[in-house]
Amino acid sequence: MRTLVGQRVFAIALGCEDLNDHDELRHDPLMATLAGKLESRRSDCAPLAGKSTLNRLELSCPLATRYHKISHDPAAIEALFVDLFLAAHARPPKQIVLDLDATDDPLYGHQEGRFFHGYYDCYCYLPLYVFCGRHLLAAKLRASNIDGSAGAVEEVARIVGRIRARWPKTRILLRADSGFAREALMAWCEMNRVDFLFGLARNGRLVEEIAVELLQAEAEASAAGAPARRYKDFRYSTLDSWSRRRRVVAKAEWTEGEANPRFIVTSLSQAETNGRFLYEKVYCARGDMENRIKECQGDLFADRTSAATMRANQLRLWFASMAYALLSALRPIALAHTQFAEATCGTIRLKLLKIGALVSISVRRIRFALASACPYAQEWRLAAARLAQARASPA
Repeated sequence: MRTLVGQRVFAIALGCEDLNDHDELRHDPLMATLAGKLESRRSDCAPLAGKSTLNRLELSCPLATRYHKISHDPAAIEALFVDLFLAAHARPPKQIVLDLDATDDPLYGHQEGRFFHGYYDCYCYLPLYVFCGRHLLAAKLRASNIDGSAGAVEEVARIVGRIRARWPKTRILLRADSGFAREALMAWCEMNRVDFLFGLARNGRLVEEIAVELLQAEAEASAAGAPARRYKDFRYSTLDSWSRRRRVVAKAEWTEGEANPRFIVTSLSQAETNGRFLYEKVYCARGDMENRIKECQGDLFADRTSAATMRANQLRLWFASMAYALLSALRPIALAHTQFAEATCGTIRLKLLKIGALVSISVRRIRFALASACPYAQEWRLAAARLAQARASPA
């Protein structure tokens, strides 16, 4: 089982996302080295699994049966990503920010849970992602005929509970766009000492609150010939969906000859931070999460959910997420203070992993000789040395 999962995850990290690729990769000496199967290398038997065996892995059920010998534990897999995040810190941080977002996963077949989504204008899944910086904490596959925040309370409760079991004093801030500004999620945060900062969809009542500020911004923009903005703090509640009044920060902006108002709702008090800083430095920083999702889907093929069942597609999403966690860990452990310290997973793979080498196979060993003219040889050597040091050190 360890070999099968490792083979699948390593191949995704190396850019081979299709199961068909493994009919060739099963004979590859590099993949055999990664999977720890050198001792089983024989001329009449490939050391690794082919596409049919890996297909049975992806079609595994949560409980093994007579016809499905391979099973998986979804709860343990979900807990793995949070545990990796916790293990990446030598000491508990004072505060962490958890970013939530939903994105489209286009479908081109008749997969289970397939629905048409009007906003994305396609048939798709609507996976929910939770990140803390570059750390992936959750990747939950969902059908697209739901609200974008559906299931967010359960996912956040699971993640926060696991974090607080290890870091009881760490302050947690939940950050997301207006699709998550829902009473259930905000009320849960208020009941469980979790701060939140969500975008808030505009409406007539909100725009009316900043009518004066919009006029001031328009006058300033006309005089200066450049965009102008004002900020306003006020208490606000919906007519019937919110259970209480909450702090809202409004950005009254006039740009390109028209108004561009924006709103956020938060549990953070005015004494802690002013509205401008909260919007420009804290809320707008959530946009970096879009880059993390692009890495997962663009670089590591998290959107290759072409299996018939949602269970199998969820497992594919987790395999891609494991590949992301693997490559993401290289940045702080092996690539710190190099030109690849902030590189994307795709760049790391292209510059450091997908490079030519001379493979020599003898009775006792397999030797990989890299070209001396490799343009990133110094970074490669440094990364290899740091990984060896990290493996030898218990810390």
